[in-house]
Amino acid sequence: MERYEIVKDIGSGNFGVARLVRDKWTRELFAVKFIERGQKIDEHVQREIMNHRSLKHPNIVQFKEVLLTPTHLAIVMEYAAGGELFGRICNAGRFSENEARFFFQQLISGVSYCHSMSLLQSQPKSTVGTPAYIAPEVLSKKQYDGKIADVWSCGVTLYVMLVGAYPFEDPDDPNNFRKTIDRILGVQYSIPDHVQVSIECKHLLSQIFVEKPEKRITIAGIKNHPWFLKNLPMELMEGGSWQSNDVNIPSQSTEEVMSIIQEARKSVQSPNAVTHLIEGSMDLDDLDAEVEDIETSGDFVCHVSS
Repeated sequence: MERYEIVKDIGSGNFGVARLVRDKWTRELFAVKFIERGQKIDEHVQREIMNHRSLKHPNIVQFKEVLLTPTHLAIVMEYAAGGELFGRICNAGRFSENEARFFFQQLISGVSYCHSMSLLQSQPKSTVGTPAYIAPEVLSKKQYDGKIADVWSCGVTLYVMLVGAYPFEDPDDPNNFRKTIDRILGVQYSIPDHVQVSIECKHLLSQIFVEKPEKRITIAGIKNHPWFLKNLPMELMEGGSWQSNDVNIPSQSTEEVMSIIQEARKSVQSPNAVTHLIEGSMDLDDLDAEVEDIETSGDFVCHVSS
């Protein structure tokens, strides 16, 4: 990790921490996810890394490399400078229909690409995710088609962009998960009167929020829906420029990545704080203006989990 220097923290979670770093050689900015070595490096982490490195799409954060520190596995990836979509919705209250479509088109393009790569399990055995986004068949504890369940989750994202609230939460009791689950199972949602949404958009939502998976619109169906096709950017169309013969050549071989992951599974004694993992931490005052410009550039990157 001596090649990188820390700029700032950008997130944390059950996995560990994420930091913005700068490549000392090229001066490029990257995001690095640090996961503590040992038991946390399980088969799920391994599958996520191996799947991620095979993806090449303009709306999916690009994988760069994995590195090993004395205490952590470091996953280096493209820095999505535009910030989180949910944060932008919170700041705006809600998006206009055209803005929502702009982001939804990118989301569907990224999800469709992942489905085409067969990286998502078609019949997951566990229920994971934020309750508000989970499809009815997932909550019913039955085997389900992950690709069809993804359609529902994408629909929730579209609704949130349009309305500024979750479709199946009771606005008077938003923290009542039991009530949210009941409303999901009953497909009980509505668009508030004060929110102006076109008939075409309402139709698409009605095709997405369908209880029976076999009757729900597919990703392919969404991509052919008139509302989705309106003002569709050229690069997101079938055969777009990103789908050229430009092959993403990983900087690390499959064998090298697997070797690093296997080594990371070995427990270490007395893990240090991540603040000591990267040498040469830089003076943040020198980068304040530059990072601020990057973070307000308006870029949007769709994050897709495997």
